[in-house]
Amino acid sequence: MSLYCSSSSFGTIIPHILGQRRRYDDAFTLTHVPGSCSISLHYKISRHIGFVSKLDQAYSSPVMEEEDQKKLGFFCEAGEEYSKELDVAVRAVQMACSLCQRVQENLISKTHQVQSKDDNSPVTVADWSVQAIVSWILSECLGSENISIVAEEDVQSLSKANSSELLQAVVETVNECLAEAPRFGVQKPKSALGTSEVLESISRCNSTGGPSGRFWVLDPVDGTLGFVRGDQYAVALALIEDGEVVLGVLGCPNYPMRKEWLSYHHRYHRIVAKLTPPTSESWNKGCVLYAKRGSGKAWMQPLLHVNKKFVWPNHAKQVSVSPIDNPALATFCEPVEKANSSHSFTAGLAHSVGLRKQPLRVYSMVKYAAIARGDAEVFMKFARAGYKEKIWDHAAGVIIIQEAGGVVTDAGGLPLDFSKGLYLEGLDRGIIACSGASLHGKIIDAVDASWGSSSL
Repeated sequence: MSLYCSSSSFGTIIPHILGQRRRYDDAFTLTHVPGSCSISLHYKISRHIGFVSKLDQAYSSPVMEEEDQKKLGFFCEAGEEYSKELDVAVRAVQMACSLCQRVQENLISKTHQVQSKDDNSPVTVADWSVQAIVSWILSECLGSENISIVAEEDVQSLSKANSSELLQAVVETVNECLAEAPRFGVQKPKSALGTSEVLESISRCNSTGGPSGRFWVLDPVDGTLGFVRGDQYAVALALIEDGEVVLGVLGCPNYPMRKEWLSYHHRYHRIVAKLTPPTSESWNKGCVLYAKRGSGKAWMQPLLHVNKKFVWPNHAKQVSVSPIDNPALATFCEPVEKANSSHSFTAGLAHSVGLRKQPLRVYSMVKYAAIARGDAEVFMKFARAGYKEKIWDHAAGVIIIQEAGGVVTDAGGLPLDFSKGLYLEGLDRGIIACSGASLHGKIIDAVDASWGSSSL
């Protein structure tokens, strides 16, 4: 079934395959995957779906008859909240991950593709390219007039005269990605985007958030340091409405689908990837996790493999947090970077709570993914004085853990507040994410007991 999305210039096709209890393999059974419902909106659904664009051009597309849907195990629960937005967001993140994989392969030998921001953190051609891609897809599929985006990168440094080579690389990367849009169920532009159009897409991400209205939050490459080192990173996209996160999508291109491969060094992953036949569904393929508020479910699907077409739900399976509540058996995650996190304080907390395993130090929001799918039980981050947590570093991961059955709060036990603009203002000391309430409570108590002796 195909659903046309409104466009600022032309129709965009979003295929919508609706699954109900369709068995994909012996490992799991899907019972209505979130995001798999068509949105009635104002379109008349009959033999075809059509609409008139802003250019008053008519479009139509064949639609599977209801009887055919039933034969194939498809069913539509029309009007489920945020389903269309989630569908578009997952496809956008899938495309962004594909783009990042190509860029990362070529990054080490092309140093002009890496620059430093004011805080000395690296920014690459992938950061700007992903921001342009996601902005373009959201605007085309949901209507540019309905899109407000908070994102990490601004367009100023990319527009400088001495950045012409980098800008050209971004434009080329964006167009290479958009050329493959039909593979992901998105209609590509009629012609390649020019420099001004790419800059416009990036600059559209100028929202400052706030307590009211709807806006998207994007971290185009979360964990850029890991990205440039060939290690873990994430593409994070969330939708916030009236200060509450309502959906989140987290793409983790280097995070293996199988937990047992986590202990292998990322360089070994890359070697095996090169030796793996291009048609195989390999362990190092990466994954996309996503969830909607109130669903009580989080889902994971593999990244779309080369030369494959995206068909919803793309072999998605439900994920849930680990049932482990014994601290001695639990694994805790912490950031790799020491610049904005105190490893010594978290190590002390871990010891006092009874966490005995070595910490899993991971770049980016992959830490949230690890907890949501049961690979770890605890994530603690206590920033050094003066550091302010940004909403794009947490929004997508928080809702995915929560819907997978976990708990995320500040160190005072209060929910993270995404309604104060670009930062998590009013954050009490740090962030604690756990697979369950029991572990979470023990860590909160340990923080209270030891905070006075910390230097944070």
